[in-house]
Amino acid sequence: MCVEHLPLGPKPLLAASPQSRVLLIGQAPGRVAHESGVPWSDVSGDRLRSWLGVSRRVFYDPDCFAIVPMGFCFPGTGKQGDMAPRPECAPLWHERLIKSLDRVELTIYLGRYAFEHYLGNSYNVLTNAARGYEALLPKLIVLPHPSPRNGFWIKKNPWFETGLLPALQRRMAEILGRNLAKE
Repeated sequence: MCVEHLPLGPKPLLAASPQSRVLLIGQAPGRVAHESGVPWSDVSGDRLRSWLGVSRRVFYDPDCFAIVPMGFCFPGTGKQGDMAPRPECAPLWHERLIKSLDRVELTIYLGRYAFEHYLGNSYNVLTNAARGYEALLPKLIVLPHPSPRNGFWIKKNPWFETGLLPALQRRMAEILGRNLAKE
């Protein structure tokens, strides 16, 4: 459906199992992930796993995490980084895929595109939704994209590291088990 719009061609990157306990809805795979065939296999992925308090092994276990981006393929690079996820992907696939994930205990909306698609009408901006983490937990949470480009946002919002991340890590431990989340 979107082949002609993908500069490197289609290579859908997602992972899910009917047993998945955490649903991570991000943006779209970056160039490194496209080349490796592994979602979140870059610096942003390292930062994300640190935020979640989980190891690579746990993160890539589909019984623990369903990784479902807004766009399943690398959309290309623009002037300020990666292009936006292809708009066809989420409306075409998300509802069908998410319906099959009936064990999910926490949905993480990661970055602007996932936030706007799922919660944009409820909150004015991503920052407001992230700041409201206590009202959203235990079922969902909103995070900025873990790109190093967002370092300024993190410094500008100290509650993110002092409040949201500890609450998120506690929730991850509740869902995945204390030992599993720390491996």
